[in-house]
Amino acid sequence: MAMSFDSVFFILILGAMVAGFVQGLSGFAFGMVSMSFWAWVLEPQLVIAMTVFGGLTGQLLAVTTVRRALNLPLLLPFLIGGLIGIPIGVAILPYLNVSLLKTILGCLLIVWCPIMLLKDRLPPFKLRSRLADSIVGGLGGIMGGLGGFAGALPTLWCMLSSFDKNTQRAVIQNFNLSILAATMVSYIATGVVTRSMLPMFAVVAVAMLIPTLIGARLYKGIDELTFRRIVLGLLTFSGVALLVSVWI
Repeated sequence: MAMSFDSVFFILILGAMVAGFVQGLSGFAFGMVSMSFWAWVLEPQLVIAMTVFGGLTGQLLAVTTVRRALNLPLLLPFLIGGLIGIPIGVAILPYLNVSLLKTILGCLLIVWCPIMLLKDRLPPFKLRSRLADSIVGGLGGIMGGLGGFAGALPTLWCMLSSFDKNTQRAVIQNFNLSILAATMVSYIATGVVTRSMLPMFAVVAVAMLIPTLIGARLYKGIDELTFRRIVLGLLTFSGVALLVSVWI
């Protein structure tokens, strides 16, 4: 049954607000959270373009919270791999079935998020290297090119590598900012983003503005374990919702 325009507009705004808050709090995840709302009611190409735009907007709003923590030598391997991966993701995008994308993303969320919650119980991770960082960054770049999901795998990698909270935030937020900016340029150049999408972009930007800033402010004071549980719990639920939307 088709939804009314008011219902679609409400879900668009709600998705932008929730995703903006989560990204402001955690430094990533706008695409995963927003798609769990928008994929139910909007066209796939529009959803993908808006997740990249919203993620980039959120990173620009929140980037000053980690500016002093930036460690360029640590970030660079992730960034090089990510920039190589973006064209691969963009090339795959036109051939991607939306149900397949929902399934992949849903499975990623319901597997990846509980693993991150159990991170403190896992044995020490000893395989990290610059090459491994580049490979993980490349996979993030591919996911970014597919729809703004650049931060998922690098975030898991940083947590497994036992980066402290601020170091992880600096790497992921600056990685996402760079990858999403490059992805948006690629989308504009290849016609994924069209002029007809601009009004929707404006709605997303306005809706996510205050929630993103609130999330970024709360990041500084909230207990790390508490915010991890809240964010990962929400993302796990989002993954279940995406899988259900494919089955029904």
